[in-house]
Amino acid sequence: MIDIRNITKSFGTLQVLKGIDLHIEKGEVVSIVGPSGAGKTTLLQIIGTLDKPDSGNVTINGTDTMTLKGSKLSHFRNTNLGFVFQFHQLLPEFTALENIMIPAYIGGAGKKEASRRASELLEFMGLSNRANHKPNELSGGEKQRVAVARALVNNPAVILADEPSGSLDSQNKQELHQLFFDLRKQFGQTFVIVTHDEQLAATTDRTIHLRDGLIVPESATIDTTNPNSNQPL
Repeated sequence: MIDIRNITKSFGTLQVLKGIDLHIEKGEVVSIVGPSGAGKTTLLQIIGTLDKPDSGNVTINGTDTMTLKGSKLSHFRNTNLGFVFQFHQLLPEFTALENIMIPAYIGGAGKKEASRRASELLEFMGLSNRANHKPNELSGGEKQRVAVARALVNNPAVILADEPSGSLDSQNKQELHQLFFDLRKQFGQTFVIVTHDEQLAATTDRTIHLRDGLIVPESATIDTTNPNSNQPL
C-alpha cells in the first residue's frame, strides 16, 4: 500500500529526516510517535505529497508520487488521500454538509452526487441533524467528525491524521479513536496517524517510533518498566 524508501529532508542546515524506510499494509492503522522535532509531521506531509523530500521515494498504491507534478499530483492527492488536522480546518462560512462536499467538487463530482455522499457520511457519523449547522454552531467533537467525513468523501485509500485528537477532551478523544477503527472496518481505509496521545498509539495496529529523524528499531523500544513484558512499546 505505502512504500517509503530512504526519505531524507533538511531545512537549511537542519536535517529533519535522515533516511526513512517504512512499509504500511493496506487496511493498517499505524501511529507515528516521538518527541517534538523528531520529524513526525514532516514525514506525514511527505507521505501526503504536501512536501517533497530531498531524496528517496514514496509509492502509494503502486504510484511513485515523486514522479507526479502539477495537476496530476493535485488529482492524485484529491482522489487517493484524505487529511485530518488537529484543529479541523473547516471553512466557517459553509455548513457541515458543504464543508464535506468541497473535496468532491474539486474532484469533479456534481452537486447531487457530492451532496449524496456527504449526507451518507454525516449519517454514519451520527451528525445528520447537524448538516446545516456552521462550524461555530458545532462542538469540538462534532467539528472533528465533520473533518473526518470531509477526508472520506472521495473514498481515498489512505487517511493521514496529524494530532487529530489533540484539541479534544477525554470523551471526544475516545470516541474519535474508536471512529478510526469503525471506519477501517466499514470502508477499508489505511490510517497513518501522527500523535502524542499514548492512549491512541497503544490501540493502533502498529506504532512507529521516530527519534532524531530516524525510525527507532522495535528492539530499542522494549518496556523496561514492566519486568513481565517482552513486547515492543
